[in-house]
Amino acid sequence: MLKQNLQLKLGQKLAPQQIQLMKLIQLHTLEFEEELERELEENPALEIAKDETADDEYSSLDDSYESEGTESIETDFDVNEYLYDDEPSYKTASSNYSADDEDFDNESLLTEGQSLFDYLMEQINLVNIADEDLKIAEYIIGNLDTDGYLRREIKSIVDDLAFSQGIYTTQEKVEDILENYIQKLDPPGVGARGLQECLLLQIEKKVSSDKAVSLAANILRFQFDALTNKHYNKIIQKYDIEEEDLKDALEEISKLSPKVGGNFDTQTITINQEIIPDFVIQVKDGQVIPLLNSKNAPTLRVSEEYKDILTTYSHDKNSSEHKQAALFIKQKLDAAKWYIDAINQRQNTLLQTINAIVKFQHNYFITGDEKSLKPMILKDIADITGFDISTISRVVKSKYADTPNGIIYLKDLFSDSLTNDDGEEVSTKEIKNHLQEVISKENKRKPLTDDALVVILKEQGYNIARRTIAKYREQLNIPVARLRKEL
Repeated sequence: MLKQNLQLKLGQKLAPQQIQLMKLIQLHTLEFEEELERELEENPALEIAKDETADDEYSSLDDSYESEGTESIETDFDVNEYLYDDEPSYKTASSNYSADDEDFDNESLLTEGQSLFDYLMEQINLVNIADEDLKIAEYIIGNLDTDGYLRREIKSIVDDLAFSQGIYTTQEKVEDILENYIQKLDPPGVGARGLQECLLLQIEKKVSSDKAVSLAANILRFQFDALTNKHYNKIIQKYDIEEEDLKDALEEISKLSPKVGGNFDTQTITINQEIIPDFVIQVKDGQVIPLLNSKNAPTLRVSEEYKDILTTYSHDKNSSEHKQAALFIKQKLDAAKWYIDAINQRQNTLLQTINAIVKFQHNYFITGDEKSLKPMILKDIADITGFDISTISRVVKSKYADTPNGIIYLKDLFSDSLTNDDGEEVSTKEIKNHLQEVISKENKRKPLTDDALVVILKEQGYNIARRTIAKYREQLNIPVARLRKEL
């Protein structure tokens, strides 16, 4: 027997507009420009007010953010709201931008580049090789990764040639083509099946009569494990050589490239990798002034032309085609009006967040010394601004600020805290800087172990466990003492 039950559930869902706003907030300047261009293309009712300019060239947060985005923008309203709204007040205009914004030009960042695959294919087609062998060679080239390595097993390539190409061959034949054709191509080292083979292919192209080159080749061929583990004494004893001879050989090895395909890209080569700052931090007379990059503050408005078209169509209530056209235009106008409000909210969120960060880290921005950084977590800024922690996380994600001391990544300003011997809270970033400084000054012949680093930092007032030292060292991409050893 069927029964009907009435059950109440309390749930929470984000509206599509809220989701879109969250996405807008986490975009950095270049992504935001692309998103804005896409929206302008998709919605003809939205346009940039090019004829309007800000009163001031730039202004501080306190002068601008309170007046922006405060209008109540409804998304469910009458068509008549558009017909009799004489003053286009639902637009955003921000005077908060830097005078140096013109320098952050995004033109011609990328250009087409030749891929490693294309470069190798050009060469192999100039080689005197049988037709079937050429097809095998081309298939091998197609299996190389972007670093120029052949990571696949020869047996798998043989099987693939049989099933997908209809070419039945042997592992010996494929290895022969790889070693005698592919690995002879430029750049030297291409087609290697591992780091050792890659380095050997490169060193073999050099003049073998040179003593240092010959020794380097021997070390790579027969003492590769000792080399990677930096067991230099073992190598010196093995070849009965002086330390200077080993230094010369190591210098030759250091000139070799572990990634011979690194100068190529499968799609594009970046010409200009300049970071476009999302914020500009100015220091004047002891005051720290946070500014928003003007590219994040476009002046938008709803198209007057579209409002006029809507007026025309709305007068004809008998034509179904005109009703559909009026509905379509209304939808575009609704979307434009909401998007303008979303941009306002994005600007205000960015500005309030950077203002809170600047106030919290005031000493750092004044001095530029990383030792002045205070321990700061997302919750600290969330408490100041009243925003959710997730919102603060989206704001600082992929964002940069141009400061008097250079361009900084906002996330680098955040760090946990530890208590030193004086009972003061210090930033973990400060501790990492001390750790890096100690390691940079160590004797490279006898690098400091993690236990030795614990003792040194403890003497400086930082009581840290060995496992914490190891964690910080890994985060700084500093290898263990054994691998830091140098002659």
